[in-house]
Amino acid sequence: MNFNGSPIMETAYLTAQNARQYRMIMRLFFREYEKMHFQLYKEDVLELLHQQEEFENYTMQQLMQDLEALVGWKNLTPLQDPRKVYTIADYKNKQFRYTMSEYAVEVERLTVRLENLFLESGNLSTNLFLRLEENLSEAERIESRSGKEINEWWSNLQEDFKRLNQNYQDYLREFYSGRAEKLLKSVEFIVHKDRFIAYLKEFVQELQIHSSRIAGILDKNAASIETSLLDKVVQSELEIPHTRSEREENREERIREQIFGKWDSLKRWFMPVGGRESESSKVLEITNDIIRNIIQNAALIVQLQNWGVSRKEDYRNMLRMFVNCEDMEEAHRLSAHVFGIQQIEHFRIRDERETDSINRSVYEEPAAGVLLKPHTRAYKERKERGGFSDKSLEKLSQRMEYLKQIEKERTQMLRYVKDGILDVSRIEETVPEAVRITLLRWISQAALNGDGKGRTEYGQVFVLKKREGSCILKCEDGDLRLPAYVLEFIYE
Repeated sequence: MNFNGSPIMETAYLTAQNARQYRMIMRLFFREYEKMHFQLYKEDVLELLHQQEEFENYTMQQLMQDLEALVGWKNLTPLQDPRKVYTIADYKNKQFRYTMSEYAVEVERLTVRLENLFLESGNLSTNLFLRLEENLSEAERIESRSGKEINEWWSNLQEDFKRLNQNYQDYLREFYSGRAEKLLKSVEFIVHKDRFIAYLKEFVQELQIHSSRIAGILDKNAASIETSLLDKVVQSELEIPHTRSEREENREERIREQIFGKWDSLKRWFMPVGGRESESSKVLEITNDIIRNIIQNAALIVQLQNWGVSRKEDYRNMLRMFVNCEDMEEAHRLSAHVFGIQQIEHFRIRDERETDSINRSVYEEPAAGVLLKPHTRAYKERKERGGFSDKSLEKLSQRMEYLKQIEKERTQMLRYVKDGILDVSRIEETVPEAVRITLLRWISQAALNGDGKGRTEYGQVFVLKKREGSCILKCEDGDLRLPAYVLEFIYE
């Protein structure tokens, strides 16, 4: 690491005594620089200053003094213009054009970013995961391309990775600031908590899916990329001519160190290296921790609001509303409104079921009675003698019914396969609930695999492909919008 500990003179104007004048002059130079006006005369600068209300009485003499100070700090570089010299007096007056130095341009960019730091909020966009996955998948194909295309591929890959790092850091940083912590504990935040939780949960789901895919691609292609492709990236960087870098002695060594360092950071973000967990796993933990804090703060606020209030009459009103519900659907809606989804407890009863299907709702099952025993020492359960009943016929009947249901579902699914292809967008009829559940299970199974292949419960292998656009699948319980997926079956 090359580190120069000398002070940076180009930042002196930010804290000087007349910093307001210096900063205004440099900001005007920077605005003109962005308009491709790289060189300005002092008359041009004075005219721009007079357009500002607080600099209406600013004189040329004051401007010359400030320009000399900025030249001394190496923020501006004076260039004498020989085209305007007609006499010896003009030559002595030295008609200069001023241009910003490279350091000054970067300093002004930094000040602009600092001024807009709280206006530009980060985001948790998942499109960058898709682009990183596509770029890494093209590594084998891009290796045989020209140096210019390899350099462009590397630049896009690093730019997406940089934006991914910066976006999630800026967004999650807001939740750990003092101002955000105070807001999370305020009553006004309860109205917005659901939007934050839904946004963070969606990011967690996408991160889990894409991080595993990218890790699989890196594990498969890392060796070939590190042995040959990165060397070509270094060579492509060396082929780009620069005015100053041509005279550097260790230019190749510095470029190689930067490129391999960036590649190592990309690997560590998605893969555990050296016994340490990946950065993506840490992001998942941080995001889940934020979701827990939001839920706990909201519950605590509601509890504090209701502290000391008798809820007996409210409970009675709720019971009356449940009794007066016309059907089960209305009771479901009231239950969701009263209890929400927190702290759900599932009780499993060892009783015979009418069917073994896992897709059957608990509300479709018949009610089961549970005998409650008193918790007293004197209680003794009465033992009754009895034999075992033969239920072979019932089991056989249930098995035949189950096989018949499975065959029916299989027949329904295979109806939509035409010439070994199941095109979701071509299904025009209204499909049953069982078909929708099976189709979504096949799609999710293939989407989670890195090669896009899946296997049905009937032993058929298929490849999942996604066409452009989306389609609507008409179901008995509503319309489902999903991407235009195509399942191509492979017959061995």
